[in-house]
Amino acid sequence: MARPQPNAVERVGIVGGGVIGGGWAAYFLARGLDVVATDPHPEGEARLRAMVANAWPALERLGLTAGTDQKRLRYAKTIAEAVRDADFIQESAPENEDLKTALMVEIDGAARPDTVIASSTSGLLPSRFQRQAKHPERILVGHPFNPVYLLPLVEVVGGTATAEDAKDWAVAFYNGIGKRALKCRKEVPGFVSDRLQEALWREALHLVNDGIGTTAEVDDAIRYGPGLRWAFMGSFLTYHLAGGDAGMAHFIEQFGPALDLPWTNHRGPAMTRELADRLVSGTREQSAGQTVKEMERKRDDVLLGIMELLDRRWYTKS
Repeated sequence: MARPQPNAVERVGIVGGGVIGGGWAAYFLARGLDVVATDPHPEGEARLRAMVANAWPALERLGLTAGTDQKRLRYAKTIAEAVRDADFIQESAPENEDLKTALMVEIDGAARPDTVIASSTSGLLPSRFQRQAKHPERILVGHPFNPVYLLPLVEVVGGTATAEDAKDWAVAFYNGIGKRALKCRKEVPGFVSDRLQEALWREALHLVNDGIGTTAEVDDAIRYGPGLRWAFMGSFLTYHLAGGDAGMAHFIEQFGPALDLPWTNHRGPAMTRELADRLVSGTREQSAGQTVKEMERKRDDVLLGIMELLDRRWYTKS
């Protein structure tokens, strides 16, 4: 059976039903697709259905595709059962190269030969975990962002053996179901977005480790300042506007020399028990007794408000 057109996908196979896999399941269901999922956890099905149900109010607000029904989620006992009739496969197992390599061999052997297989890995290189598969040309990365069922970005990354048409197909599929696919130009550890996040994370750890700020103060320094601009302009456009009428050219002229100043630490500090305790206690205090599920629902509500506002006021449809 030939690979379907990206807009003709009807069934998605999901391997791995944790936070990311569960988010994918909820989103695919909300887009009117059939989902067959599997996970080795003994309570995998119950956990997966609970995650879908918890995400559903936000998806209803986002807007459901006609024909959507949570009952279109089927749980499979084996990987072969989950992927053999799938038009597209999303693997979301833990970040372990050996595990993903073995899973790709198993998925590749059970799926139809032309079905695109995407891994949700946050930074592992597809060239490494695709190498033992018989059909590595259809294996790639489709890296989402949590919560998967709300945030639109998906980084599409191919390995050395990935066919260009498979990457293009994945981009078209993700865009067709409402995601914002970024086709990465080169295969690099961490891809694009996580490399940016990691740089900020390491500097934030230094600030806490050196007693310059608490976890709450560092978060406030982002969410009440640059974070609001990043939500709709990113870094480069923000700095372009900071240059006044002359734009980025003047910004570079004015602030370029700051690159030689000791404003950042490029290496992360040692993750000592003391630093880990400060991070845990600080974020626990920030949580103010709320459970993770309660905070997820509040986060979803705020994210939707921001996204709806940006859609009306800033984004342009393409």
